[in-house]
Amino acid sequence: MALKNAPDLTQRPPRSARIQLGGYVILPRMLDKGRATIAGTNGEFNYACPMDGRLLEFVGVDPKGLKKQLATGKGDGEILEWIQKSAKHKRTEAEIHSWSLLSSQRAPADTESREYFQSLQSQVAPKREDVMTWFDLLDIDDFVSFGGKV
Repeated sequence: MALKNAPDLTQRPPRSARIQLGGYVILPRMLDKGRATIAGTNGEFNYACPMDGRLLEFVGVDPKGLKKQLATGKGDGEILEWIQKSAKHKRTEAEIHSWSLLSSQRAPADTESREYFQSLQSQVAPKREDVMTWFDLLDIDDFVSFGGKV
């Protein structure tokens, strides 16, 4: 299905997970991946991945319902309005801010996720010692995957 506002994620990465919409980190990246999935241009990026799932769970929105809204061609602002109206969990500005801050600082917490994190980092930026959070790793992976040098 052609979607005029769908990014081609085979040519460039989705927006950084750090970018906010309505105070929510992750949301613009998830919308990019959702639109690209609908258009068949998502490349190696997955809509409703575990990171997206944390946001979907926090607001209480079904990924299939959100994908249906994206398929109508709605822009970011319209999608944010839909999320605010449809969310099972009506979050305050302070809750959204706290959740976004915590999400942006998330680092691997257990042995299995630390090992996975370190294996990914060793592939994309083995000499970088400043990659501490999942957002750091995503940003550097996106950069390197599309031709950047570290």
